[in-house]
Amino acid sequence: MKIIDLSLPIDEKAFEVHKVDIERVSHKAGVGKFNRVIMGKTILGKIKHALGMRIIKKEQLPDKEFLSLEIVHAPVHIGTHLDYSFHYGSKTENRPSKTADEIPLEYCYQNGVKLNLTHKKPDEVINAHDIKSALEEIKYQLKPLDIVLLHTGADKLYGGPGYFSDYPGVDPSAIEFLLGAGIKIFGVDTMGIDRPYRFMLSEFLKTNDPKTFYPAHFYGRKKEFIHIERLANLEKLPGCGFKVICFPIRIKNTGAAWARVVALVD
Repeated sequence: MKIIDLSLPIDEKAFEVHKVDIERVSHKAGVGKFNRVIMGKTILGKIKHALGMRIIKKEQLPDKEFLSLEIVHAPVHIGTHLDYSFHYGSKTENRPSKTADEIPLEYCYQNGVKLNLTHKKPDEVINAHDIKSALEEIKYQLKPLDIVLLHTGADKLYGGPGYFSDYPGVDPSAIEFLLGAGIKIFGVDTMGIDRPYRFMLSEFLKTNDPKTFYPAHFYGRKKEFIHIERLANLEKLPGCGFKVICFPIRIKNTGAAWARVVALVD
């Protein structure tokens, strides 16, 4: 059995729309951070620290090193992640939307299906007909709870501006078709499930038609679904016959959560 990593990293050096910062405290600097944090919990401790007193000195540690520490400041939509209904709106199917920590874990370890949609252009959408055609190509009929992965190849643009401007979106008709087949989770190797801003926003401003603005996301107010964004390496997968694991990190009351998504291939 092979384990194939389908995830992108959280990388502060990659091009992103939202600010990402990773504070990296080295082994050498760790003891200083430890003293500042521990002594800073009381007024007396702060005074002692300002006067040069320390609880632990680096000379007391093996190799004069403490422990490293990384502090990540990033939106939950950075890196590979699962979106749930709270992200789409405050209500789904006329009831309060659910948050990512409520995603049923049994949905997150299921048979996987990869659909080849690499022919779709950045200004196009993947519709129900495209899904049906891709299924016919691999001669597969969807089963309830299958995790369907839409392969566009856009993950190869990660790290630069093109990752946010050159990928196809997902039409609500495709989501409706998947939900009708009993699918709870589908995933994309793109930045998002709607078309890039340069197409979507331009069309919305010209037409003033609300149906052109985030139609895939807003469909989540009508029907509950979970989707994975920012997948990678889907070209390494067969059309079917593998497992997908996509357990979300448990963060309270968020519309999305990071996940290390992998495929198990025999």
